[in-house]
Amino acid sequence: MTTTAKTLASGQGWQVSDVVCTAAAGDRPFEEEHCSFCVAAVTSGTFRYRTRQGTAVLAPGAILLGNPGACYECGHEHGAGDRCLSFHFAPAYMEHVVADVPGAKKLGFGAARLPPLPALAPLLAEAEAARETGDGDALEELGLRIAGAVVAAASGSTKADRAPSRRDQKRVAEAVRRIELDADQPLSLAELAGETATSPYHFLRTFKHVAGLTPYQFLLRTRLHRAAVRLRTSNEAISAIAFDAGFNDLSTFNRRFRREMGEPPGAYRARRSGMR
Repeated sequence: MTTTAKTLASGQGWQVSDVVCTAAAGDRPFEEEHCSFCVAAVTSGTFRYRTRQGTAVLAPGAILLGNPGACYECGHEHGAGDRCLSFHFAPAYMEHVVADVPGAKKLGFGAARLPPLPALAPLLAEAEAARETGDGDALEELGLRIAGAVVAAASGSTKADRAPSRRDQKRVAEAVRRIELDADQPLSLAELAGETATSPYHFLRTFKHVAGLTPYQFLLRTRLHRAAVRLRTSNEAISAIAFDAGFNDLSTFNRRFRREMGEPPGAYRARRSGMR
């Protein structure tokens, strides 16, 4: 077996995997079948991808596109090995995405790939960083954002998003209150969307439009803010503060805190204490 796939995160109707292939130029191309919609970002290496939509050579930054039931073949005539961040979506799940992308009408990809596009670069960088840091919680949102951007790019849509309705604004306000109330508990995008009776993709787009952040970004910022306040106002152990805020391990908390606040929790506490 020249390909290994490690599941990084999954939920109802979606899954994301880290796919590593070690095939070389002399190896026989292998044929498989897409069981769901596939949007795979190539993060290293090159390979030839052939499916009913056409044949393309994929390089880092390109997006492999696959439709359910379509057979495909990958070959490495031009170099050994590749690595992809592969998002898979059930047809019903992807149908909701297509329905909420302005100008997109067709369920299914008409091309084998998308070339590296400037509009996708920031999202792909976020997704690759989440893979490297093991941030599975972020991958559900990132998968949806990438799926929406890919559907828009593949359909050639240039229509702007509609302004959120008053009903959508109310839904976001209720979701914000829920996050504030239960920030220390596990909260998935699917759960929050279900409480507003909307699809995850519609909820994600609407929340970001209204709040300026995605639900996960808002949840993370809420947790970090509360941890920062406790670091300033108590002498509790940093690990206890991290766990109480909703983080599962101390290393993740330290990394996130430093990225948000510009310094590690210990240094933040020491500097603030010295200012009193």
